[in-house]
Amino acid sequence: MTRNPHSARKACNHLSLACLALSLCMLGGCATSGKPDPAYYHIEQGNLPPVDVSLNIPGLGPCTDNPDRTLRLNTSQPVNVLTHGCFGSSGEFRGLAQVLAFQGQQTACFTYDDRDALDKSATALRNAVNRLAEQTRTPQIVVIGHSQGALIARRSLSDLPVAPPNRHPDLRLVTISGPFNGIGSAETCGRKWLSWASFGLLPVTCYIVTGAKWMDITYSSDFIIEPGTLIPEVDNYLKIDTDESGTCRREQDGRCLESDDIFSLAEQRNPKVDNDTRARRIEVGAGHVEIVGDKRVAPRKLISVLQQQGVLRPTVSGRTAEFNQMLARVYRDDSLLQNAEHP
Repeated sequence: MTRNPHSARKACNHLSLACLALSLCMLGGCATSGKPDPAYYHIEQGNLPPVDVSLNIPGLGPCTDNPDRTLRLNTSQPVNVLTHGCFGSSGEFRGLAQVLAFQGQQTACFTYDDRDALDKSATALRNAVNRLAEQTRTPQIVVIGHSQGALIARRSLSDLPVAPPNRHPDLRLVTISGPFNGIGSAETCGRKWLSWASFGLLPVTCYIVTGAKWMDITYSSDFIIEPGTLIPEVDNYLKIDTDESGTCRREQDGRCLESDDIFSLAEQRNPKVDNDTRARRIEVGAGHVEIVGDKRVAPRKLISVLQQQGVLRPTVSGRTAEFNQMLARVYRDDSLLQNAEHP
């Protein structure tokens, strides 16, 4: 049978447009990471307990972009391990780490190559958590992940083929805005028949755009279809889904220049994840970046949820103004500073 050259050319053009659209959409779903600023290399001591150990654990470090990745902790206190999304860095969580420090809660940040297969990153996180458990006396480790980091955080505490640690602190999981049902803009990559129709061009294009993780983030991937069972050491799981519809990351003169609507609720819902008996799902109306904050906007909605759920300690009575001053200072949010001056 003779193939119609016009039809073939039309199909190729459609495929090229789809791949281009996929590239732009997926890049838009990641928070951009700016050049590291030495002014953000440290966090304030806050009410953190005294340090009694310095640790060097692959993948873990302070929640800053400081090249010194040494962890300085109190070995008898709980540790919150924060996991960033794609195009992120440890410094993206500096503000949240400062909020926790104000309440006397320790943090460590997990850093990974966001183009790696998600199972590889999850295994590295699990090994890091195990080493943290073995090298401290911490009674609890809370693993918190945002966006792609949410997928990695949950998988890290699932039934991976990883040797267990010598000691078992309590584990708690918190995921925020995780696309557990697959990333919609990656749907083209998940259509296996297109791999044949494109003569192998589609998988190559998907790899160029996202790296090895492209096989894990589509609706038809094994990673999404079989998310795994959480290990018994996980006491409870707080799943925060964000209704991002209509949100805006950056405005000018009343116009939205950059949307903060990245993942729909449908992309975040997955019955095999949501129906775990230890899972508590909470839905928050907030943008994808808004929920965790950035250098300009404090994550007030997330702070409220974490305090209500016992992840973040409540602000001591009489320290609200001081808390708001800290937020204004860390996030450079003038509205918070005004609230602090006029409680």
